[in-house]
Amino acid sequence: MKIDWAALGSVFGVSLIVTVALVGLFTLGIVGLSKRESASAQGGSATLAATGAYACFAACAAAVAYGIYLIVA
Repeated sequence: MKIDWAALGSVFGVSLIVTVALVGLFTLGIVGLSKRESASAQGGSATLAATGAYACFAACAAAVAYGIYLIVA
């Protein structure tokens, strides 16, 4: 049995990068929602923060759905 270490390293690297990117994107969504909450508590409007947060969450959901599609298909 021969292990292709280059392919294994490649899969590990891509998995690590995608995982860090998704966690970062989700974190940006949470930060956007907290900015919206703090702005509404101060009486201001924070529609841009809420829109950005929802866009981040939608991108996370799309990436997860694509991953599931790759596994199932």
